[in-house]
Amino acid sequence: MAEERQSPALVGRQRETELLASAVAQAEGNGVGSALLLRGEAGVGKSTLLAWAERAARERGFTVLRAVGAEAETDFSFGSLHQALWSLLQRSKVLSAHQREALESAFGARAGTPSGFAVGAATLALLAEAAQAAPVLLALDDLHWIDSSSATVFAFLRRRCAELPLVIVGAGRPDGPAAQTWSADPVDVAGLPPADATALLAACYPELAAATTDRVLAEAAGNPLALVELPRQLADAQRRGIAPLPDRLPLGRNLERMFAERLGAVTPAAARLLLMGALATGTDFSSRVPQLGAGFADALERIEADGLARLDAGGRLVFRHPLVRTAVISAASDAERRAAHRALAGSLPQQDPRRLVHEAAAAQLPEEGLAHRLQEVGRGLAARGGDAEGALLLERAAALSPDPADRARRLTWAAVMAARGGQLRHTAALVEELKAAPVPTDVAPLFAYAVVYADQSHHIDFASSATLLPGVLDRLTAPGADTFGLVEQAFFKLLLAATYTDDPWAWRALERHREHVSEAGRLCLRAWTDPGPGVAEALRAVTAGMTQEQEAGAAWLLLWTASALDSPEGDLWRRSTGLHSYATQGSVAKAKCHQDYLLGHWDQAEVCRREAEIADELGYHCNALMFRQYHAHFLAGRGDEAGLREVERIIRPAATRARMRFVLDRLAHLRGLAALAHGRYEEAYALFGELTPPGRLAGGPPWHHALVFDLVTAAVYTGRREEARAHVAAGAAAGSAEISGRHAFLLAAAAALAAEDEEAEAAYQRAYAVPGAERWVFDLARLRLAHGSWLRRRHRPGAREVLRAAHHAFRRLRAEPWARRCEEELRAAGDSVAPPTSPEAAGLTGQELRIARLAATGLSNKEIGQLLQLSPRTVGAHLYKVFPKLGITSRAALGHALGGD
Repeated sequence: MAEERQSPALVGRQRETELLASAVAQAEGNGVGSALLLRGEAGVGKSTLLAWAERAARERGFTVLRAVGAEAETDFSFGSLHQALWSLLQRSKVLSAHQREALESAFGARAGTPSGFAVGAATLALLAEAAQAAPVLLALDDLHWIDSSSATVFAFLRRRCAELPLVIVGAGRPDGPAAQTWSADPVDVAGLPPADATALLAACYPELAAATTDRVLAEAAGNPLALVELPRQLADAQRRGIAPLPDRLPLGRNLERMFAERLGAVTPAAARLLLMGALATGTDFSSRVPQLGAGFADALERIEADGLARLDAGGRLVFRHPLVRTAVISAASDAERRAAHRALAGSLPQQDPRRLVHEAAAAQLPEEGLAHRLQEVGRGLAARGGDAEGALLLERAAALSPDPADRARRLTWAAVMAARGGQLRHTAALVEELKAAPVPTDVAPLFAYAVVYADQSHHIDFASSATLLPGVLDRLTAPGADTFGLVEQAFFKLLLAATYTDDPWAWRALERHREHVSEAGRLCLRAWTDPGPGVAEALRAVTAGMTQEQEAGAAWLLLWTASALDSPEGDLWRRSTGLHSYATQGSVAKAKCHQDYLLGHWDQAEVCRREAEIADELGYHCNALMFRQYHAHFLAGRGDEAGLREVERIIRPAATRARMRFVLDRLAHLRGLAALAHGRYEEAYALFGELTPPGRLAGGPPWHHALVFDLVTAAVYTGRREEARAHVAAGAAAGSAEISGRHAFLLAAAAALAAEDEEAEAAYQRAYAVPGAERWVFDLARLRLAHGSWLRRRHRPGAREVLRAAHHAFRRLRAEPWARRCEEELRAAGDSVAPPTSPEAAGLTGQELRIARLAATGLSNKEIGQLLQLSPRTVGAHLYKVFPKLGITSRAALGHALGGD
């Protein structure tokens, strides 16, 4: 075997190391945290970059925490979180008793079933305590093998890390579940470019002949692991160019085979040690292999000498590369793997859940006792927030069940747990498996819920919702019935189906079961059926009366209620950004996308589009459809009709097939809004009139009330003032202004457009005076455009100021058709709208131009400073110089002054 080569210092990777160094420096200098995901194929160098980040952080005095995902540990809830935090928890002095109990229960150190919210909050508090002494780096390797419960906590930390000097760096493969944890853009780690690949190869193998070097470079294709390992398999004469090379060098997936060939040279004792290390879970591995006896030290010495693995300070067998672990397991026979699992099980206490998993893996025949124990542990994991891991144990229990009925019961529970844990594709597969045989009647409601869950979220099919859920609710709410804890969830799923499809059977069933759900459930139904006075206030009251854990449990209902009302008051979506699987986080993200549109945060439109792609990757196709519909709002507001048509091309077929009137009607509204942007008022009026006839607002979904401003605008500009006034009157009679603050503003804005000349100015002022009017950036800019145009045409003072304010808002939103109309009005008012000043002609320095462009996107001084590693005060000083150079006086004018950059 070739002599062991030491890996050289990191070669190349300037882009990646600059990003990592920037994140570390930002946490150290400004106390602002960030998160990065290094994503790439096996062997591309993610772990090396992660190690570089750890060294850089330690050199700056950071506390470095580390967790490594392992295929053998994906079944254990909070296992990776335990790796990262256990040492901190033991040293903590400020955690409350409740927080300590939550973490210790999650880690299995004490009995108890903490809520997911409690674990997330306690984790954040523990890291905040550590960050008081020094900044913290949390390094997460092999994210694709981190257990789902830990991944959910890390996702929670990623969303909150900016609050602390905390840097989170994860590394995972593109095909892993990292997208569920990291919705931000990943840092894709590609192969090394030729120059860097050559330098790495020369550093590792300076004696390599030129022809051999060229061959290795060509077949490694920039993969650093291949560059290091391929020459290792060659004979010395082949490396020196004396002997011919083989026809084909092992590459890509064959790297695993390469490691397997190296395994063939190890002793039987070393092979057993490697296999047990590959299958083992947790730390202190060295104390769990007594059967090797005196041979343990010799076997370990041989393994370390061969560069296959090493025993770290915590007693954990750390493999040279994940492919070594995979090769070890693949090379073993079934009998050898079962024997290793039996040995590992025997080394663990009876009550340790890991022992049970090893026993299950070692079992060959069905065994009810083992299946029952797996079931109980699985339910315990789910109660502690580990639904995904609990589902895996229930599925194993099903496989070990001698009785087909028990097998079906356990698979049904596995399907529901997988759905709750965000493993939707797996739920859909289990449902299809269960359909092949009768399901016991005692779990029929549970199975029906799983069917509906998969149909709605994965297949975008709501037919089963109306046919199954009314009966499920009838049965679950019968006296003495086992509710399975599903009444509220089944009610919400039925409400979602009714909202999307307007199915009358679904609405009737919801009314029948109104009193069987919580106040939050009743309020959500009321918001979508009778959004009259007091609903928004009731939402605030219900939310205020909840504990954080109660609010987390009711997140779906509360967010859907707020969506019905166009009511982002209190940042409900932000408070719901706690510890949840993707199943709930998808609802949170949809609420945020909707709020970003309403509040003028249109720089987040691309985030909304990316959320659609993530949802599709995870199998949540209904979420993907809804994210694209929300993204279409931004496109319509900007008048981007080509983009709107493309979104409609993607989502209309599925929405039509599922009879999603909610989506189809919204698409018609958005086509009308885009027509308004381009001045095609007749077309817009026809589209809006199909949704809500002028002068009629009785019944219908609450969002129809929000059409009042759009319909009245189209009516006024097509000469239909009587219809416009009739619709304003209908809105007032229907109590539109009482639904929410946005509805109040839209009705007041519509009334101003429709008012007689002698009343118009007062009506405009009343609209501006609606509390919170400034929050609705796009709607307010449209009102100002209409007001400025009205003032100009009547030669009244103030037109220019109003139009300039509208123009600045439209430019910031990148709503170009609306901005051009402002420019036309300003020119007509005698205000020469100068073309955007060239940054070069204005004499901006490179740094000033970078800051100005970032500020034009709506970023704050603090956010710009975080990106450029400057203090907010320095950013402000640069902008102070930029404004006079560009001839502007406010940030709002930056976009126009920079030519729309």
